[in-house]
Amino acid sequence: PGRILQGHRSGKACDWWGGRWQEDLDRAAQAGQNTHRLSIEWSRIEPNPAVWDDSAVDVYRHILRGAIERGLTPMVTLHHFTSPRWIAEQGGWTNPDVVARFERYVRKVVGSLQDLVDSWVTINEPNVYAFSGYFTGMFPPGERSLGRAFAVLENMIAAHSAAYRAIHELQPKARVGVAHHYRGVMPLHPSQPLDRLMAGLRFSVLNEFVPEALHRGIFRALGRTFRTPGARHTQDFFGLNYYTVEHLAFDLRRPLSLFMRDLYPPGSDLSGTGFIANEPDGFARAMRWAAAYGLPIFITENGVEDAADVMRPRYLALHLHRLWHLVNTGVPLRGYYHWCLVDNFEWERGWTQRFGLWELVLETQERRKRRSADFYAEICR
Repeated sequence: PGRILQGHRSGKACDWWGGRWQEDLDRAAQAGQNTHRLSIEWSRIEPNPAVWDDSAVDVYRHILRGAIERGLTPMVTLHHFTSPRWIAEQGGWTNPDVVARFERYVRKVVGSLQDLVDSWVTINEPNVYAFSGYFTGMFPPGERSLGRAFAVLENMIAAHSAAYRAIHELQPKARVGVAHHYRGVMPLHPSQPLDRLMAGLRFSVLNEFVPEALHRGIFRALGRTFRTPGARHTQDFFGLNYYTVEHLAFDLRRPLSLFMRDLYPPGSDLSGTGFIANEPDGFARAMRWAAAYGLPIFITENGVEDAADVMRPRYLALHLHRLWHLVNTGVPLRGYYHWCLVDNFEWERGWTQRFGLWELVLETQERRKRRSADFYAEICR
């Protein structure tokens, strides 16, 4: 209570569980899309420890089969921020036992769905989950401890590694990766050493911790060395989530934010709530940065919240132009997933941010096409 803007609740969200997935995937297919990224809800599959709900598995089989029948190849995420209540009651992702529990759940899902899916994202944005839940306190459980945030990251990396091996044991030809949240960071005043220091620190911890741990099995941050040897080379592709670039300044008045103040410079092209700045050059930098890991790249998320759909068309055009350019210069981009098809519940920001190509009318579940939907369809075709 009091943690979600305007007291919003998710309710049925887009009501895919009630069957609305059919019309939404019809729209995606009719709009020239050939793939769709969706997630599995752990608490539906395993509502209690080691108690499986096979009827929930059947619902997911139905959705996945429906996607394939529409010409949409599924990419499935196994953990997208939410965990079963019983996991939370046992300490959530701060408890090292979660690694074995996550692997058990992954084995159940992949064993049940492997004939329909061969592209898996184990965990969505572990950096966002750890720092938003355990450092800034914006996500559940609302803690503010940097040490706990790093502990969660270490457990998520271990869980991904265990899941990676389990998936390849069950499905040797599967493609497995993580969806990494990349936050573009620039010093507000490039001539100021402290601004450059803060920007470099934020970039290193937020953007590089997980990829470095999964690539090299080691990461150093804030004077500490984190060793994750079992995680080396546990990605078959690099999943990249990109939205914007923030500018950082050193600020002595913000000790709880590690003396960092983030903002967008005056004149920035901002989304409806000022949450995202239209920074396509940052997207190009992010893709080149990801390419250095030597893996095929999937843009697993890219988009903008814009209820009025005024900024989205130019955001789309500029970002996809950068992507087109890099494809044609040899960057190993293999796919692009726009965030998102229909408006979604945005965690602590509730329904105040609308990312959908289609508007969701909460009271009626009606879908209303935004003009960007047709523009994106032309690009897809």
